[in-house]
Amino acid sequence: MIDLYFAPTPNGWKISVMLEESGLPYTTKMVNIGAGEQFTPEFLAISPNNRIPAIVDHAPDGGGEPLSVFESGAILLYLAEKSGTLLPKDSAGRTAALEWLFWQMGGLGPMMGQHGHFKLYAPERIAYATERYSREVERLFGVLDRRLTEHSYLAGGEFSIADIAVFPWIQTYRAQEIDLASYAHVSRWYEELKQRPGLRRGMSVGRSALRRSPQDDPQANKILFGNETKS
Repeated sequence: MIDLYFAPTPNGWKISVMLEESGLPYTTKMVNIGAGEQFTPEFLAISPNNRIPAIVDHAPDGGGEPLSVFESGAILLYLAEKSGTLLPKDSAGRTAALEWLFWQMGGLGPMMGQHGHFKLYAPERIAYATERYSREVERLFGVLDRRLTEHSYLAGGEFSIADIAVFPWIQTYRAQEIDLASYAHVSRWYEELKQRPGLRRGMSVGRSALRRSPQDDPQANKILFGNETKS
């Protein structure tokens, strides 16, 4: 059994989708990041960077003590190898899957996170920051669109952990006011993936705990963004 330490964010949904798609049994351990539960000693013992998601595998391959894994990209790779699924077996496909997984981890996720922060959550709107990250997100969507022009999925011909990593971030397009229709191949890929039963189940995890305006809660604002809410 795998314990998934989770909050309803794009990075959290990567792992719930992966677990549903791979069929690995798991239990969900909700982490209230708005209340600061990610800073407890118990959570830091498994996720030293005080970020969700994290997992604890109580039956790691080869036996032994329960194994904890943090960082969503590392978790996706760990679960793919454990389950023997969602990572191409051929060298070219595996390499492509890892390339696009790392592209998401190093580029799309951080840039969309910054764009979303300055557009949606920052206490003051800073035009330079918003425009800078908006241009970079547009560039990255263009990169993704070009890849999907010639391939059904990011690793080529099969759905993989790369698609799982990217999808939850693309889903934020409405909130971030991105014109998805301008990227025809991303739009096609996105609509196709939405029909996958495992992905739909994974994306439904934690929806009842989703907070759409955490900046309006003084405590959550301070914990999540380091901001003191003005009275």
